[in-house]
Amino acid sequence: MSHSITSSSVFKQPIVIGFISLVLTACGGGGGSTSTPTPTPTPADTTKPVISITGEQALTIGFGELYSEQGATATDNVDGSVSVSIAGSVNNNVNGDYELTYTASDAAGNTATATRVITVFTGNTSPESYAGYNLLWSDEFSGTALDNAKWGYDIGGDGWGNNELQYHRPENASVEGGFLIIEARKESFGGRSYTSSRINTKDKFSFKYGRVDIRAALPEGKGLWPALWMLGQNFSTVSWPYCGEIDIMEMIGGNGLENRTVGTAHWNNGGVYESNGTTKKPYAPVSYGGNYSLSGTETLANAFHIFGLTWTPNSITWYIDGVQYHTMAIDSGASLSAFQKDFFLIFNVAVGGDWPGSPDANTVFPQRMLVDYVRVFQQN
Repeated sequence: MSHSITSSSVFKQPIVIGFISLVLTACGGGGGSTSTPTPTPTPADTTKPVISITGEQALTIGFGELYSEQGATATDNVDGSVSVSIAGSVNNNVNGDYELTYTASDAAGNTATATRVITVFTGNTSPESYAGYNLLWSDEFSGTALDNAKWGYDIGGDGWGNNELQYHRPENASVEGGFLIIEARKESFGGRSYTSSRINTKDKFSFKYGRVDIRAALPEGKGLWPALWMLGQNFSTVSWPYCGEIDIMEMIGGNGLENRTVGTAHWNNGGVYESNGTTKKPYAPVSYGGNYSLSGTETLANAFHIFGLTWTPNSITWYIDGVQYHTMAIDSGASLSAFQKDFFLIFNVAVGGDWPGSPDANTVFPQRMLVDYVRVFQQN
């Protein structure tokens, strides 16, 4: 069968095909063609690195003692480990607080800082031995925690017989950098508005007669009442004041009194028991004390001092930095018989009470008592 082809049909066919091709291309369809997806933008890095200081963030070193920097590390959630720079210095020959600043920056420019405070304390020291004496007992606080073989805790917040305001608990006592630290804090606990700590050697160590040296730096501020003292080992049996009390050092903070140490003995006038040996004498507490004030601008809070005591069968004598400032004669008579028996040590920081009164608006917390060492010597 023959077909005739006209010029018009040949001409029209490419036009129709071309038109369809243009429409398909414009619509983006046909032939399995694909489009390029729009990429999701990466969120901006706005998180600072985290700095971890190696060692303690606050520590104390003695005057002239070498400070060894332990450094810090930093990590970033995008960059991983980042470098840390340190600014600041410590002059161990000048008393004061020194702040070191650690800085870390990530690739996005986010910067973090952290600080460490080093306190340099000047102060006196005492001999490690004395002619005619042997070292009976000591604690140099060279570990990382309080030695439970030597010390126990008094815990509670009942006012401690003096209407004190703090709650004593173990968490406020620590051993860091070669020092015992008892820290008084303004915080609510156990129904009290302040916390502190009180440690003792009862049933762990007691002694009769000897020499005691305690190197310590004290807190400051109205209402603070640090004490380094002793009670008779028979306290649990006969109670106070029959057991006797020897205050090696007490200080009342505020009112310009931070330069004064007070040393006192307490006992019951007439002694402990009647002649039958079982009936207690009437309650009749008495005391005898003295005090010493430093000269100039030096205080018991801005430097270490040696609080000392010598105790013999005939006398009790108090010292600060080797200077005698008070003495008391004792004997074996009934009234003073408490001082012819064993005593144990107590260290504490009280807040408020009948003697110092309450903290005021100028009292800064936390406050610390630092004890470098305690040494008890006894005559050969």
